[in-house]
Amino acid sequence: MTVYPGIDVLLSQQADLIAGRRIGLVASPSSVDRYLNSSIDRLRQHAETELVALFGPEHGVRGSAQAGDHVASFTDPATGLPVYSLYGETKKPTADMLEGVDTLVYDLQDGGVRFYTYLSTLVYLLEAGAQYDLPVIVLDRPNPISGHTPEGPMLDPTYTSFVGAAPVPIRHAMTAGELALMCRDAFNIACKIRVVRAEGWRRKMWFNDTGLPFVQPSPNLPTLDSLTVYPGTCLVEGTTLSEGRGTTRPFELIGAPWLDGEKLARELNRLKLPGVVFRPVYFTPMFSKHQGEVCGGVQLHVLNRENFRAVETALHLLGCVKANYPDQFAWRPPWSDGGQRPIDLLAGGSQIREHLDAGSPVSALIERWQDDLKAYERRSASFLLYGD
Repeated sequence: MTVYPGIDVLLSQQADLIAGRRIGLVASPSSVDRYLNSSIDRLRQHAETELVALFGPEHGVRGSAQAGDHVASFTDPATGLPVYSLYGETKKPTADMLEGVDTLVYDLQDGGVRFYTYLSTLVYLLEAGAQYDLPVIVLDRPNPISGHTPEGPMLDPTYTSFVGAAPVPIRHAMTAGELALMCRDAFNIACKIRVVRAEGWRRKMWFNDTGLPFVQPSPNLPTLDSLTVYPGTCLVEGTTLSEGRGTTRPFELIGAPWLDGEKLARELNRLKLPGVVFRPVYFTPMFSKHQGEVCGGVQLHVLNRENFRAVETALHLLGCVKANYPDQFAWRPPWSDGGQRPIDLLAGGSQIREHLDAGSPVSALIERWQDDLKAYERRSASFLLYGD
């Protein structure tokens, strides 16, 4: 099956959407066509339109910023275009940024999870489109971890944040285009949206099934392997454990200086969790948590990704570490005074932290959100653009 991302379909079949338009493009390094040509360059070279501004999400248009680092606005030396940061002083385009723009185009590779901040950027872009009466064109791309199997709890609205802006579970199983349509409806955003579909993509496809070249969507998601475990192991960010940032296997390596990886691997493998095997490892992060310290831990090896459940697996891992290292394991404190804990923001509520603190079985926690997931699948069905 040949898959064409939205940028290819736009320019080959639907160029009338941008004919005579002055475009503001939201882009990142993974905004490329199927031949790895940048969407920035493709739109600049299109004779019937004018690219007048670029907008950078977390990590920036050129991908040079680490997670959480504020990104500055600047003039792009390669194109001479102004680049406005949507991950700095403001996360929503302002009137000054939009001066001279009459059409907004969103072309970002989503990570398939609620806490991937490109989803939040999409919601803010729709709000700006409504506020300034600008149409938004979403150049759709495949969900890299397939359009099946939503996982995890739904977002508790009281925990809405930039890592939780949409009413979806942790693994949402939708594309950016589908999410745009659903969020417009959920938040009653009066924005004109046009989704340019990714031609040839089907929900059952993972990214390596598409025939498209893989470009990492952000600095710490370098491979499809890391994206596969990310819906679960990103929760480790909310703890004193290293999630493998600063190594060549972020989100696949989990550990800490005080952790016995051999023992942890044995205990987790004894659970026979579907689709995954744990291997004891030792690693030294070059940056982020436990920088320069030797950490014992485990690497997650996903042997059957269709059976693997990332969120459930991560909860078993956290529960096991918490039970064995009650004095060393801890939830990270809030990022700001009076703020909510990172684990609660990532989880979209307090239930995961409270359940594990109580020492209750993970299976009971998973069962708690099954009805919500079924309701979500029913509700989201009307916004789906692709079949199996």
